[in-house]
Amino acid sequence: MPDAAASSVDPALIQGHKTYSQVTEEVFAPTEQAPSKAWIIAVLCTGSLMALGAWAVTQTLTTGIGTWGLNKTVGWAFDITNFVFWVGIGHAGTLISAILYLFRQHWRTSINRAAEAMTIFAVMCAGLFPLIHMGRPWVAHWALPLPNTRGPLWVNFRSPLLWDVFAISTYFIISAVFWYIGLLPDLATMRDRAAGGLRKAALSVFSLGWNGSNHTWRRYESLYGLLAGLATPLVVSVHTIVSMDFATSVIPGWHATLFPPYFVVGAVFSGFAMVLCLMVVARKLMGFEEYITLSHLDAMCKVVLTTGSIVALAYATEFFTAWYSVNPFERYVFLNRAMGPYKWAFWTMVSCNVVTPQFFWFEKIRRSPLLVFILCIFVNIGMWFERFVIIVTSLHRDYLPSSWVIYRPTFIEVATLLGSFGLFLTLFLVFCRVLPMIAASEVKGVLKHGDH
Repeated sequence: MPDAAASSVDPALIQGHKTYSQVTEEVFAPTEQAPSKAWIIAVLCTGSLMALGAWAVTQTLTTGIGTWGLNKTVGWAFDITNFVFWVGIGHAGTLISAILYLFRQHWRTSINRAAEAMTIFAVMCAGLFPLIHMGRPWVAHWALPLPNTRGPLWVNFRSPLLWDVFAISTYFIISAVFWYIGLLPDLATMRDRAAGGLRKAALSVFSLGWNGSNHTWRRYESLYGLLAGLATPLVVSVHTIVSMDFATSVIPGWHATLFPPYFVVGAVFSGFAMVLCLMVVARKLMGFEEYITLSHLDAMCKVVLTTGSIVALAYATEFFTAWYSVNPFERYVFLNRAMGPYKWAFWTMVSCNVVTPQFFWFEKIRRSPLLVFILCIFVNIGMWFERFVIIVTSLHRDYLPSSWVIYRPTFIEVATLLGSFGLFLTLFLVFCRVLPMIAASEVKGVLKHGDH
């Protein structure tokens, strides 16, 4: 029989009995070595997708929104679908960094840096789509409440679309500051390890004179905790405001009080799935299996399982509310989703978002990187289709059958979506080369955790 005291101790968060010097050498090695062939090939592939997206955006801006498959009935489609999808992806980073930090969940230390970077890149991708959808992005500053000489032309503070501007910009600023402050100890380490020249000078500036004293650490931890407290409400508020783009309307299938919590949980669901996809690949390619362990994957899979189950409950609640309301228009919208022309998209969404997470009940699956990666890919596919189903199936058939249409995306729209993925992955690959993707200073703080 195993010793009861030993079995009750938590498993080590970092494997391999690392020393502090080993952590420094291994975590900072990718930023100091020449790029590998695999990294170069990956950047070329993602860069090609980004170039395709740039071409598609250029075509849209030079020709007009007519290059998309929109019509007088379906005025929102791929662009808003992609916007909501990318905003949702960005939620996992703040949750891992801020909320798990406040709850003292030490397993976050190996993944928080990459998740924070992912948040910033995802919000950047999300911000592109409202700008493109404006048709005239060169007057995007009109959406800001700035003093102007345009007479009565002023922003409409009652519009949920304007609320998006405030929510997304605030979220991006807080996330970027939170990420940068967390980088300071590691930037100082990179500065001290740099041989000299421009690299050392730049790191000296960005590390803000960090000297590692007790006074500096106390100030740092106070600031980090304060920013975590500020960032935590944003996890709830940002996607709540995004959901109000729909919930404050009068269109059947949209005006639901369920949308704010439903969207927030769905955002965490898709965000954690994306983090898992990136971490499974990064731990293998970067050789970080002893830092991002199977226990980390197991913990994140449990979050995906929990949020996925809540999303499934939200789907059932939507149908129940439509039935219980005895509103024929509301009933028709949900019946049309499940049985209409877009039923293939609806059942793809249900299969990926309801059925797929249930596999994470099994520990063997949660601890299999390959299966975790495959299942999380399906989750992200399902979450994209969720936004597509909500938007398109509520618009393409209204009260007049004479105006019913079928929306079909054009190649320009598909290329823009692929380009956003190319931008996101390219930025993440560059981040892995330029900055340490693991917070070495935080990992050292939990190095002896569970070491009995």
